Amino acid sequence: MPKSRLTAFLYLLVVFMSGAVVGALAFKTYAADAALRSNSAPHPKPTPEEVRRHIVTDLRTRVRMDDQQMVQVNQIMDETRDAFHQIRDAANQQVAKVHDQQWNKVKALLRPDQKPLYEQWYAEREAERKRHQDQQKNQK
Repeated sequence: MPKSRLTAFLYLLVVFMSGAVVGALAFKTYAADAALRSNSAPHPKPTPEEVRRHIVTDLRTRVRMDDQQMVQVNQIMDETRDAFHQIRDAANQQVAKVHDQQWNKVKALLRPDQKPLYEQWYAEREAERKRHQDQQKNQK
């Protein structure tokens, strides 16, 4: 082989080999990253009962609270849970009120011939929203 052909062949061989090395490293990096992601799946969020049980157990064992103190801790936790529920219920009512005001304002813009179409669209939208909420609750 003449010198120029041999040099061209060697250059092509080096380029091919470097591409193979880079491809192998990229694949190894991607495969390792994918394996890490599959092994580190997020843990499901604990339920409020599980959190409470964990806190009560820690207070009893690590802080060494006696039975009388534990009764008081449980009472405090019950009161706090009820207060959170009241706040959440009040906020949900306010959100629903703002939501209704929004759609009533939109409805007020409509001509009489548009109102039946709007009512149909709104019913379909609300049904879809309800289905989505039910799916979210079932996933939890």
